[in-house]
Amino acid sequence: MNDKKRIYLADDEKSIREAIKLFLESANYEVTAFATGDLLLEAFAQNPADLIVLDVMMPGSNGFVVCKALRKTSTVPIIMLTARDSDLDYATGLDLGSDDYLIKPFSPMALVKRIEAIFRRIAFEHAKKLDLAKQELLEQEAGKNENNED
Repeated sequence: MNDKKRIYLADDEKSIREAIKLFLESANYEVTAFATGDLLLEAFAQNPADLIVLDVMMPGSNGFVVCKALRKTSTVPIIMLTARDSDLDYATGLDLGSDDYLIKPFSPMALVKRIEAIFRRIAFEHAKKLDLAKQELLEQEAGKNENNED
């Protein structure tokens, strides 16, 4: 069984797309790269990823449009990458549902660390939910045992 996290990456700049893909693969992620957000959306509909890295300025549907479309059907973590550094762009990206927003040029290590932090938070929340479910089952069993003793 493959337990590598699957990341979809969309960036229209081939050199950036390939560099990010290589860096993320070296961090042990399974990465599929797309030249447009529209191609990413098509792939996601067929086989969802665990996380999305999304450029804002791309031909076809821009990253903001893709982010909004993904949020209609999924809570997949989204990290926006862009050369657009205005406060309005930053706010727009987050308001549309992205989880993080990195401005180009950025450190590939910073991207990897942000991805690790997101996955760590997801794992923590999942473990917390499992612990709560186990606790509820134990309480239900204790209640049944008390009722059987009556």
